[in-house]
Amino acid sequence: MSVCIINYFRSPVKSFWDLSTKMKLMITTGTFLVLWLLMLLSFSNIFKHQLLGVTINGSKVSEKPKDKLLAGLLTADFDEDSCLSRYQSSLYRKSSPYKPSQYLISKLRSYEKLHKRCGPGTDAYKEAAKNLGHKHENGSRYVGECRYIVWLPMAGLGNRIISLVSVFLYALLTQRVILVDQRKGLTDLFCEPFPGPSWLLPLDFPLMNQIDHFQWGHSHCYGTMLRNHAIKSTALPSYLFLYLMHDYRNRDKMFFCEQDQNLIGKVPWLVVKSNLYFIPSLWLIPSFQSELIKLFPQKDTVFHHLSRYLLHPTNQVWGMVTRSYNAYLARADETLGIQVRVFSTPAGYFQHVMDQILACTQSEKLLPEVAAQEESQVTNITSRSQKLKAVLVTSLFPEYSENLKNMFWGRPSTTGEIIKVYQPSGERVQQTGMKLHDQKALAEIYLLSLTDNIVTTARSTFGYIAHSLGGLKPWILFKPENNTAPDPPCVRAMSMEPCFIRAPLHGCQAKTVKISPFVMHCEDWIPGLKLVDAPNVSSSTTSIVA
Repeated sequence: MSVCIINYFRSPVKSFWDLSTKMKLMITTGTFLVLWLLMLLSFSNIFKHQLLGVTINGSKVSEKPKDKLLAGLLTADFDEDSCLSRYQSSLYRKSSPYKPSQYLISKLRSYEKLHKRCGPGTDAYKEAAKNLGHKHENGSRYVGECRYIVWLPMAGLGNRIISLVSVFLYALLTQRVILVDQRKGLTDLFCEPFPGPSWLLPLDFPLMNQIDHFQWGHSHCYGTMLRNHAIKSTALPSYLFLYLMHDYRNRDKMFFCEQDQNLIGKVPWLVVKSNLYFIPSLWLIPSFQSELIKLFPQKDTVFHHLSRYLLHPTNQVWGMVTRSYNAYLARADETLGIQVRVFSTPAGYFQHVMDQILACTQSEKLLPEVAAQEESQVTNITSRSQKLKAVLVTSLFPEYSENLKNMFWGRPSTTGEIIKVYQPSGERVQQTGMKLHDQKALAEIYLLSLTDNIVTTARSTFGYIAHSLGGLKPWILFKPENNTAPDPPCVRAMSMEPCFIRAPLHGCQAKTVKISPFVMHCEDWIPGLKLVDAPNVSSSTTSIVA
């Protein structure tokens, strides 16, 4: 009887302890699973921001971590997800051999602080905006720490970008805050470049209803005020309009004169219309030259550094870039960009342009020749070690890439290389101002900048931006004459800088242009000027006769 009683009580106890053990095991297992999931999430975030650190679609292995801040050019004060291109662009291109100077880095950090103090929404901005619109007030009494320069987008996308970079450098040199007109789709293309207040000109800007009508005859246009003797240091307007377009007048060009800069510097607000890359002529202004030499010891790196700092494609545009790159360029051993712009009227496909492209790329050993028909069997190589060269063609007309593709599809190359040709779009008509068209154009500019070598069209801002952004010295296709391919078909640029195609060669800078060692006439447009790196020019070179 006692044995039965003992067994009767022992059985529930055993069941209780078994249940307790199982519960503990379940809790322990659950805790482990939660911790494991948290670790996976953490690793997922790490890999998300280093998606190309190990491999690009299984093709190119990175030997060392990339410098996402571009040697200090960029600030780390941004949320990475808000603008993926800002910190991911370094993963898609080779490290630039051109390092920004410490002085430039310091200048950019100082500018960012100025923008935070004076940008839209700040008390300083509100106070400065109140002083606008007062006709011929003495502007000098409003000049404090916060002075501004407003950029208005003009002409096509390429012209807008080169003028925007020019205006930004001028803002750096003169300690002004740059504000950009947002009404023509800029926010669809680029992220905010500065931490803190926006660089977008507020829609309630006091002159917003007037600036679209600003032309060279406007009463506040600097050239017009000079002609009318309406401006002097003792009676400055609250703002000046600077007309720096391709058809500007001689009086407008006096913007580039030292004496005029002294006067312009006292005006608190500047509004600029430009479709030009006018940076070369800034180097010829005596008061700017020593500062520019410290900012850019390598004088042909101005656009390269400033564009990588300022211009970051939006996530939508960046998606276009990365998808195309991963699909068509990532696995190649070598990449070549060919940018074709036809300036004739009507534009389209022309055989002499196709002949010129082939003559240039083959004579410069950028592309191989195709084997003759009888040599095709001999040249047929099936080795896995064959070199793959990807050719990216950008043009409004798809026939150029199709002809190139068919040429290498029909017969093998004489070198045994495999040539793959890709063109992202061919829309036939330029549609400036259309959101998707401009986004595609910007994506193609960035794709071209990621190639190893590049061939561009003479006087094309599209090409200027691509090769300068990529730190590449292009082969420039000369402009054809009389429907005939020129001989030679192209020339290797001495500098990766864009050309200032409407430079003021006369007036106050006439003598300086002739004696300056760091500007030269452009290969693709003799009246134009471009920056070159002159090794004999040091920071001590400051004596310029204006």
